[in-house]
Amino acid sequence: MILLFTATFTIMVLSSLDQVESSAYDKIVTHSRIRAKSQGPNVCALQQVMGTKKKYFSTCRNWYNKSICGKKAVVLYECCPGYMKLDGKHGCPAVAPIDTVYGTLDLVQAKITQQYSDQSKLREELDGAGSYTMFAPSDDAWKELDPASNAALVSRNTELYDSLCYHVVNKRLLTKDLKNDMILQSINDNHDLYINHYSNGVVTVNCARIIHANQVATNGVVHVIDRVISFAVQTIMDEIETNDDLTTLKTVALRSGLHGQLGESKHYTLFAPTNEAFEKLDRDVLERLMSDTTVLEALLKYHLLNSVQCSEAIMAGSVYETLEGSNIEIGCDGESLTVNGIKMVLKKDIVTSNGVIHLIDQVLMPDSAPFKNYILIDMVSELGLSAAMQPETEYTILAPLNGAFSEELMSMDQRLLKIILENHIVKLRVSLSDLYNGQLLETLGGKLLRVFIYRTAVCIENACMVRGSREGSNGVLHLMRSLIQPPETTIYKRLLKDGRFKIFLSLMESAGLTDLLKQEGSYTLFAPIDSAFDTLTEEDITLLKSDINTLRAILLYHFSNGVFINGGLEGGVTNLLKTIQGNNLQVLSVNNSIHVNSVEVPDFDLMASNGVIHVVKTILYPQDLPVGHEDILILLKKLIRHIQLKVQDPNVTKVPGERRGDLSFTKVRQVVGRDPSVTKVTRVIKGDPRVTKVKKVTERDPSVTKVTRVIGRDQSITKVAEGNPSVTKITRLTESMYQFD
Repeated sequence: MILLFTATFTIMVLSSLDQVESSAYDKIVTHSRIRAKSQGPNVCALQQVMGTKKKYFSTCRNWYNKSICGKKAVVLYECCPGYMKLDGKHGCPAVAPIDTVYGTLDLVQAKITQQYSDQSKLREELDGAGSYTMFAPSDDAWKELDPASNAALVSRNTELYDSLCYHVVNKRLLTKDLKNDMILQSINDNHDLYINHYSNGVVTVNCARIIHANQVATNGVVHVIDRVISFAVQTIMDEIETNDDLTTLKTVALRSGLHGQLGESKHYTLFAPTNEAFEKLDRDVLERLMSDTTVLEALLKYHLLNSVQCSEAIMAGSVYETLEGSNIEIGCDGESLTVNGIKMVLKKDIVTSNGVIHLIDQVLMPDSAPFKNYILIDMVSELGLSAAMQPETEYTILAPLNGAFSEELMSMDQRLLKIILENHIVKLRVSLSDLYNGQLLETLGGKLLRVFIYRTAVCIENACMVRGSREGSNGVLHLMRSLIQPPETTIYKRLLKDGRFKIFLSLMESAGLTDLLKQEGSYTLFAPIDSAFDTLTEEDITLLKSDINTLRAILLYHFSNGVFINGGLEGGVTNLLKTIQGNNLQVLSVNNSIHVNSVEVPDFDLMASNGVIHVVKTILYPQDLPVGHEDILILLKKLIRHIQLKVQDPNVTKVPGERRGDLSFTKVRQVVGRDPSVTKVTRVIKGDPRVTKVKKVTERDPSVTKVTRVIGRDQSITKVAEGNPSVTKITRLTESMYQFD
């Protein structure tokens, strides 16, 4: 008995050791297999960025957004790794034949790598005994090499052999074994290979992405990668010292005292400003930077991340904390990286022994460094505002970052400029911990500024704070991302004065909702401009205005209670805003832009005394709200192109009813017989709309060609006994009586 227990226990322990948690890559492949289950066994769904050859096993976000890096992606169905198609068979029912590492290169379409392995005599090892992992460049990867470099490499078998050996590790490693920040030794003199395994399923080796993983061989495994990798022996500091484009950055690193840290064995990402990037700064600003080691340290740390972020791992905008403590947003546009929403990366993925470098053509300014206030401080002095701020009185300065001061602003009449700056100085001392949502702050200019507290931001009107608030003996200084726009008037007057919203205002009036634009409150409005209605005729507008309930439902879907500005939205994730109509708006804030229900918002944060306006170029409509009837369906299809509109069901048609302004529905539930369909429901008026049912159609060729009137309380049709079983038109439901034509 004891022996039996011991044996059972041993088996259980050994089994548990084998149950390794699957990696992020493996989970993504599993999800892709599930999404493609209708295509047959062992088929995976991938997304390809349109206009490129880039394919990904997609994350859920990319799958439902139907885009990667902000570019449209198309769905492809391919055999999952390790499986093959068979002629005449559905899906990919066959397991790929197993071969040596050398033979497997042909199976995974790495034919050039196989050819070069044969040419350089590496084949003997890849065909022989052992256990290898080969990161094999795809055929496209070889073709993307500089032609001169490729020709020189291929012409020298020794160099070709060394290069290929750098792609091989002397052990068998599947994706579940490839951990983030792992360092492997290649069979080429044990030169290091740097592995990164990201939460979105991307796995990189020296920043080359694995595009086809886990092709098992008799003597190892093959992973296909998207580029040819080269030795990474220099540190980040070594690269700075030897790169002629980074001489100014070298000076910054030395003066700030960070040169030692950049030579340590860590895992960094450096966004390295080139010499030209520093030359773009004003001479005075550059001189102040170079004279202050504290500022220089903050400056350089703002360009550093404490993790390795390869360009191929970035599939959407994400926010990262820098070593300086402030956040930066890294995104992509399908071809290059973006930093804080700007396409500034000149060269990406310079791999070093302690991280990766991306060259940028702009200097990033850290939020908390004191030099952020240079322009504001100078202007306060020049415009005489410092004299108005008496030492015995406490103030709060809301200081916009230097980037907020455009050339147009600086060239304004000084009287107007003074008014703008007066509204950035609050009469009381208000620290960050004193601020609360709905608070009103009075400025030197006499304006009342509203405070908005969000989950990840504190904002005053349209401008949100950044880290770096400082307290002095007689006041507080808060850094703001932009100039503050105090509201001048209501949403209604702002729309009217703007001139782009005539049709929207007309529809609001027809729906009896104009007071919503005028009354006190806090609203967020996504306001469609006149061009959003270009596809409608005057008859269409009249039809829309005639159906008050549908019109109200559409218009109220553009309103949300509360003021939600761009800076208050959490970046890179979907923010759900409940509308007054009841359904949610899906709002995404990425790269200093807003998308609502996947529709771009070209103009946003137009502040009003009772809310904020964001401008849209198309009508918004809740995707899961059925269209009442076909006339409205046809009309809405002219207006709305970003979602698919449909009548609820051929047998269940919902019609907006009239009951104290709310939505209620009259239903046609079921028609039994040939060709059961409801083709048109025109209008339901008066009374408390109930469920109108067509329960049963019997006998030969029953038909109801037209229901012209239904009168009375018992609004039901229980039996129809002749003709074709279809209801072609219900024109009117009023009081109480049946009449058939």
